[in-house]
Amino acid sequence: MERDWLKDGSYTSLEQLFKNMTILKKKNAKRVIRFRGKARRRLEPFLNQYVKNTHKAFAEERTFDEAFKQFPAIMPTVNSEETALLSLLPIDSMDDIELKNIQLQFPSVRRFSDSSCQELRVHTDRGDIMVAVQGDRSKPAILTYHDIGLNYTSFQPFFNYVDMRALLENFCVYHVNAPGQEEGAPTLPEDYVYPTMEELSNQLNYVMVHFAIKSFIGFGVGVGANILARFALINPEKVDALALINCSSTQAGWIEWASHKMNSRALRSRGMTPAVIDYLMWYHFGRCPEERNPDLAQMYRTYFRRHVNPGNLAMLVESYARRSDLGIARDSASIRAPVLNLTAALSPHVDQTVSFNARLHPANSTWMKISDSAMVLEEQPGKISEAFRLFLQGEGYAVLALHKLASTVSRPASVASIASISATE
Repeated sequence: MERDWLKDGSYTSLEQLFKNMTILKKKNAKRVIRFRGKARRRLEPFLNQYVKNTHKAFAEERTFDEAFKQFPAIMPTVNSEETALLSLLPIDSMDDIELKNIQLQFPSVRRFSDSSCQELRVHTDRGDIMVAVQGDRSKPAILTYHDIGLNYTSFQPFFNYVDMRALLENFCVYHVNAPGQEEGAPTLPEDYVYPTMEELSNQLNYVMVHFAIKSFIGFGVGVGANILARFALINPEKVDALALINCSSTQAGWIEWASHKMNSRALRSRGMTPAVIDYLMWYHFGRCPEERNPDLAQMYRTYFRRHVNPGNLAMLVESYARRSDLGIARDSASIRAPVLNLTAALSPHVDQTVSFNARLHPANSTWMKISDSAMVLEEQPGKISEAFRLFLQGEGYAVLALHKLASTVSRPASVASIASISATE
């Protein structure tokens, strides 16, 4: 490669490229100029016209020399080209003016809010909690529980996904919020003793009584998954099935406990600091979320900074850090309800779901790891909705009508056999 007289350009010999071409003569296509930087921006209009004439020459089977005769006379020659480039007016000032008029627009943090949900207060033995109801209450119930730093609105993008909207026409969704975690919640008193994980799971009994729910399908993430698993252990007859994402079945290790403790202390004393936001982003999205989805990462950073009560969140984090072991084992006491155990390949909680899966009975549990994501409800809603639909089908809900099969059909031991019964009937 030879260097041209242009500082920001170069040209390359392309004789070998045209050896087998029959339309053009070899002597007329020996070199091509490749520009970059300012030289490219200033000569691009002339080069575009040259390329246009060249393409026309191909169409009419003419030579480059014949096409070049139609090239505009304003194209500078080799000897005068450098002078012409230097005489052009600088465009830096114009670029600066254009950039000053550009305003960045970030996605709204309220994009997943849904006015179709009816927010109601439910009285419990540990204070009132807010429950958002979505759908017809006469239909089968799906009960959701959120993770730390979030509330029921974190489920809205998933349940408003096109596949889930069609599926949930036959269900009613009850979104349960932990005490003080809903948007706009007042700061809990300093002397308020936040419920433990067991007490939070017991609050679900009050929700079922308030809405006259006999049994439900649980759908939880992180902290919410742990709470639903505890409820299913104590009240197996009230849980039809569980879809749990990033569920932990053990007590917090030393590193996890120290992380929760340090961040809860920062939330109490200094509020939502950048370090706490970074920790919440890692907790939900793993490493480098901005590289995968910068808009989504920016939206959640803004949400944590503006819409989360730091004092109330600190209480929930401390309660989760003090959680006890579920006390389940594969061969003895385990969760009787069928469990869909989900996680993401880029999530920091993969090992916890593996340990949880090892303690579940293989006949009524399924473990799935979704690739190329960390927060699966946001990053892979299509895959989760498909897995959830097939899971419901395996538990006796017809694919099309989505109604519960007759109670006379006894529940087989495995999910696969239930799916086969649903298909035959």
